[in-house]
Amino acid sequence: MRNYEITYIIHPDREEAAFKKLNEQVATWVKDGGGKIVKTDIWGKRKMAYEIRKQTEGNYVLLHATMEASAVAELERQLRLQESVMRFMIVSVEEDEKAAS
Repeated sequence: MRNYEITYIIHPDREEAAFKKLNEQVATWVKDGGGKIVKTDIWGKRKMAYEIRKQTEGNYVLLHATMEASAVAELERQLRLQESVMRFMIVSVEEDEKAAS
C-alpha cells in the first residue's frame, strides 16, 4: 500500500449536505479500492488563483490515504464524473527514510 494525498476543489455553491455527501462518497471510493483514509482536512471556501468554470472560489478538501496503486485510476475516473468537483489532484507521498530513522 502506498501513501497518497488527494486534493479536490468542490463548487462553492453546493449546499452543506451535498458537500458532506460528496466527501463521504470519495471516502467510500477509497475504501472500495482496498484503501483507508488516514486524515481528512477540510480547508473550506478559499479564493482561487485563477477562475475555473467562471468561479473565483472553491471548497478545498485534502485527504491523506493509503491505497493500492491500481485503485488510483478508478478513483480518478470517479472524480472526473462528478460535476461538482472542479479540480482534483492525487499525489503519491514518499516517506523520507531519514525522517523515519
